[in-house]
Amino acid sequence: MTTLDVNRLDLEQITLPARNVEAYISAFLRHRPLPENLKRAIEYSLLSGGKLIRPILVIRCCEAVGGKPDQALAPAAAIEMVHAFSLVHDDLPAMDDDDLRRGRPTLHKQEGEAMAVLAGDAMLSLSFELIATRMKSADTALEVIRELSIGANDMIAGQVQDTLPQETTDQEPIDRLEEIHKNKTGALLRAACRMGGICGGAAAAQLAALTRYAQAVGLMFQAVDDLLDVTSTPDQLGKAVHKDAHLGKLTYPSVLGIEATREQITRLHAQAHAALQDFDQRADPLRELCDYLAVRQK
Repeated sequence: MTTLDVNRLDLEQITLPARNVEAYISAFLRHRPLPENLKRAIEYSLLSGGKLIRPILVIRCCEAVGGKPDQALAPAAAIEMVHAFSLVHDDLPAMDDDDLRRGRPTLHKQEGEAMAVLAGDAMLSLSFELIATRMKSADTALEVIRELSIGANDMIAGQVQDTLPQETTDQEPIDRLEEIHKNKTGALLRAACRMGGICGGAAAAQLAALTRYAQAVGLMFQAVDDLLDVTSTPDQLGKAVHKDAHLGKLTYPSVLGIEATREQITRLHAQAHAALQDFDQRADPLRELCDYLAVRQK
């Protein structure tokens, strides 16, 4: 793995936008009439102390191209709703059947399966309502909704590839693994970066560079996740470990081995930094976020 000095990273500064996004989500839900038990379930999932990497990427990409954080708050909140929806449904017994998420009972364990399904459904639709009702420019909102829709659907396609029985394929395992994770994990990260760039008025070349950054970070994020799954404990991660191996899923360590996975993380980290070579210091938070994601421990 990369030899980055984790002690030099100011995690509080890197993740600073997260608290503003949480406050924005909380205020939106407070003023959106919903049944109280549904709202409680949504808040349990959305405001549970997650890393909020996708919202942070939205805002940092907006800033990197010269935009202001406020321009990206609604899309940042919306993409976290989509992410939370995916986790709630992914944890259900019909999917990964997980009991623990972020050190707490998963939503279906806390509120029941029916409420978990409905809360997930609501978060998905609320994400688009939020963009449509809170963004000032209808043209920008339309572009952002397009990116979020594509990202959500590609993520679901990745879940299908990863979870359900597949047809016979002649793909090499590493190629299939990367195809799955470009969708399952990478799609929302890619959407986040593109949404942020769009909010900040990115030029075509800037948007293409942010997309390359997101693609590298997305695969790196998953490789780190896979590595942590085989090298950490449930207490460290706040969720079950070794589940992918038990389910026979393709992972970077199962395909490449642990040391080669670490080397892959280093390569992807370098690719992400290279994608930002034409950006000025306004992209430094993106560079630092990439560094943190390469060495994170949970």
